[in-house]
Amino acid sequence: MRFLKVLLWLLLGGVIAGFVIYNGEQRVSIQLWGGLVADISLPLLLIVVFLAGFLPMLIAYQTLRWRMRQRFAGLERALADLRAIPATPAPRFEPVAEPVAIEEPRA
Repeated sequence: MRFLKVLLWLLLGGVIAGFVIYNGEQRVSIQLWGGLVADISLPLLLIVVFLAGFLPMLIAYQTLRWRMRQRFAGLERALADLRAIPATPAPRFEPVAEPVAIEEPRA
């Protein structure tokens, strides 16, 4: 599984490198506030926009994973505490030697 992960990252890096090499000289003008104009290369702009969308979701995902790990650790500690308590034996009932007959009143 680790091999596939590394292969995916290498392929993604290759695609990004190819895009940067092919489109590296293209410039894009961005209109900013107050009449300012930013002239930036297209690959850099796309990488920044990708990271602006990807990083918040990555942070949220890692936060969720951390919270779940903490919750599981707490549940495992509680389960270990419950397993450490010795089980109480079930109460033993002594059988009655002879059944007692209940007589009904005669009319």
